[in-house]
Amino acid sequence: MLITTDAIVLSKLKYRDNDLIVKCYTQQLGIVSFLLKGVLKSKKGHSKVAYFQLLSQLQLVVVHKSNRSLQAIKETKLNHIYTSVHSNVLKSSIVMFLSEVLSNTLKEEEKNETLYSYIETTLLWLDTHSEYSNFHLLFLLNLTKYLGFYPDIKNIDYPFFNLIEGKFEAKSQHRYTISGENLTLLKQLLGTTFDALSSIEISAKKRQSFLSMILLYFELHLGSFKTPKSLQIFNQVFN
Repeated sequence: MLITTDAIVLSKLKYRDNDLIVKCYTQQLGIVSFLLKGVLKSKKGHSKVAYFQLLSQLQLVVVHKSNRSLQAIKETKLNHIYTSVHSNVLKSSIVMFLSEVLSNTLKEEEKNETLYSYIETTLLWLDTHSEYSNFHLLFLLNLTKYLGFYPDIKNIDYPFFNLIEGKFEAKSQHRYTISGENLTLLKQLLGTTFDALSSIEISAKKRQSFLSMILLYFELHLGSFKTPKSLQIFNQVFN
């Protein structure tokens, strides 16, 4: 069956000598892995590989067979041409990090148009803005809406946040309860938008601490979640 779908590239892996396996989050089919046969063998093939940079936004015509784990692509074209996401060193570090988080968290082989739209529009925002040092923090926090564990803000004035229950509480219950600077920043981010993000000033040390906390939050709610391998490089480059 031929299916035309928008797609966002999450990862790519060399397979054998000349092939590539590319994992994408697609608008119509959810997570799909594709086998690109022979693309590393010729110059023409290498030009095709250029389409599949991390978090590139593509339109694909897919030869979809439900009994196959690796699908085939008939046609590829760029849906959006980024101006800075892949050429700016700091933005490309964000892309490397977030693509690994998304690859780790998105497992569904079914469509979720609201989640797809969220990832698509926020990446376009990142591409066109020059103040983005806190982008990844709000991106990850908002992503929890679509993964099912967005913080319950009913008692947001309480002095503690329970990472396991995902809610604010009056008392500290266990070691997975946060307070202090991470709590203050969590409350700030819960009440802001990407456009207002630059008004929140965060030191590199606080940013790193909050990122560790939000990754722990993911780990507690997603049994299969692993700390991204790119985290150490990301922190070094970004901070």
